[in-house]
Amino acid sequence: MSDPLLFEDTFTITAINSQKYDRVSRLTCTSSDSFTTFTLDVNTELYPCAVGESLSMALASTLSLDGKEDSKASWREVGMGEQTLANDYDYVCHGKAYRFEEGSSQGNMAVFISFGGLLLYLEGPYKKLAPLRIDYVYLLLKK
Repeated sequence: MSDPLLFEDTFTITAINSQKYDRVSRLTCTSSDSFTTFTLDVNTELYPCAVGESLSMALASTLSLDGKEDSKASWREVGMGEQTLANDYDYVCHGKAYRFEEGSSQGNMAVFISFGGLLLYLEGPYKKLAPLRIDYVYLLLKK
């Protein structure tokens, strides 16, 4: 089949805003090459973060290691002992990409994804983000 990963990069947390909600913080992060940035709402009760920490973020079309589409009614119905991409990450969400637009600089694009109300704004080079032009994605984070 195909590679399930649509995007993968390493980021450093540059700011955390936790003033608006009790258990949700908005992370602002910059990639190691400084070409890609993202702002992400994270449940910090489940996934605590600190400024300066390094995160590995991946966006995937499926959790299947072989890249085949999810055949289950829900991604939560994975069989016992079945290995998925989620096994390699600490924080996993499923969401919908709802908007794409030109980025703030030439050759960049921005992607907006909602994970049940927790939002991701990802901006970077068009070549890196073009595979994200699909409806549903999985967000995978690990430190």
